[in-house]
Amino acid sequence: MYAMKVSGALALVRKLIVQEQVLVSSYNFLGNDRYYDVESSSSFIFDHIAQKASSVESYSVESRHIDLVKTLSKSMSIHAREHFPSSTFSVCPTSSDSSIAISLVANKYSPSNFWNGRWRSTYFLDPSSSTLSGSIKVDVHYYEDGNVRLTTSKPIPSVSVAGSATGSEVIKQVAQIEKKYQEELNRSFTALSEGTFKGLRRQLPVTRQKVEWEKVGGYRLGQDIGGAYEKIIGNDP
Repeated sequence: MYAMKVSGALALVRKLIVQEQVLVSSYNFLGNDRYYDVESSSSFIFDHIAQKASSVESYSVESRHIDLVKTLSKSMSIHAREHFPSSTFSVCPTSSDSSIAISLVANKYSPSNFWNGRWRSTYFLDPSSSTLSGSIKVDVHYYEDGNVRLTTSKPIPSVSVAGSATGSEVIKQVAQIEKKYQEELNRSFTALSEGTFKGLRRQLPVTRQKVEWEKVGGYRLGQDIGGAYEKIIGNDP
């Protein structure tokens, strides 16, 4: 069994028996470095320094919302497979048992295209009021011929879940929130590409003439480029 660290409050650890990853967070923390997994009904000790898990034991979560936790987990599994192929999620009651924490981490690495991306989202469902709140964090790093990094954090204010707060209805609300945020990100990317980034570059060199790049190797810097610049300056009124 081995673990892979994820920055922030969420980490991924691989189960001992089934080759699937489990989220390690404050929401499934039992104390003394022991965490539990609802899906496998087990708990384990996680060494944060060595990034390893051990001492697996049988564990059943005690919660008055355990039936809702299980239906949420089932619906979240479908949602994650459809929208986040490389992801891991967890659904577990909070320590006070007053709400249910729904967390998801999705990492995608594309070194051949010089970019990496990470999506982290956490939601809290209050069964008593059928309200959902949380936050989404996105981190994208593009490093071809330089470094460009986008880090965003989107707080999700409390919203009411339409209809009854069943597992499917709650995850349907989650899907709507995430779709809206992804559309906002796409608009921001377009604005950066067509506006901000273009504004950082001079449209023409100081000579006000386009550079013929296919001939740049034959330019004589002082005469061809510098001379053209002096010619333009000399023609100014």
